[in-house]
Amino acid sequence: MIEKLIDVLRCAGPGARQWHQTFLYTTDDDGATVATALRELNERSPLFDVDGVEAEPIRWECSCLQRKCGSCAMVVNGMPGAACDVRLSSLRGKRVTLEPLRKFPLVADLVVDRQVVYDRLRDMEVWLEREVELPKGRRNADAYEASRCLQCGCCLEVCPNFAASGDFGGMAAMVPVARLLAETDADERRRLAASYRSAVFSGCGKSLACRDVCPAKIDLAHLMSRSNAAAVWGR
Repeated sequence: MIEKLIDVLRCAGPGARQWHQTFLYTTDDDGATVATALRELNERSPLFDVDGVEAEPIRWECSCLQRKCGSCAMVVNGMPGAACDVRLSSLRGKRVTLEPLRKFPLVADLVVDRQVVYDRLRDMEVWLEREVELPKGRRNADAYEASRCLQCGCCLEVCPNFAASGDFGGMAAMVPVARLLAETDADERRRLAASYRSAVFSGCGKSLACRDVCPAKIDLAHLMSRSNAAAVWGR
């Protein structure tokens, strides 16, 4: 039996008052995750908190619930992660505190607006200008590793250099560029390398706090080293 107090940071919308509201959740499922708890709490009608006060459904985002889309990213007990990937049994203590990612504009409760991530990729022109054909049978481990990025924003949450209003794209920008740098021809690499140097390399302090929180467990240090070699050092 797992019994947890799910403490959610509530907020009706941008600029509104924030407060903590706690719900009691119990389950016999040892594999239950934070996402499991949120779904089952919202299935209660009406929903009451531990003080017996009727509450509005908890606003959060989810899609695949299989650690493939990144939409359920949030801060769990002070650390960013995908709600569908954090098992309640792995969390110490009875209280589980859920908060929205802090680096992005708040929408409501645990929902944030991560549009800045995609705006940064657009500004960097992270796309191919023409069709690229790889030699038959060629496999690129770096490109495959980079393709696993969820664009969830967890890496940016712990990055000391990233700000939504700044020019630094962080690992959420580095990884998509790394994928293209690994697979494109020389002309495309030169174009992408210029964007990489200005929006990633010049702003990264190499703290690598990002690699410890990536839900996809991408080897960010390796990809950054390879991308630096290709985009900065010309190797």
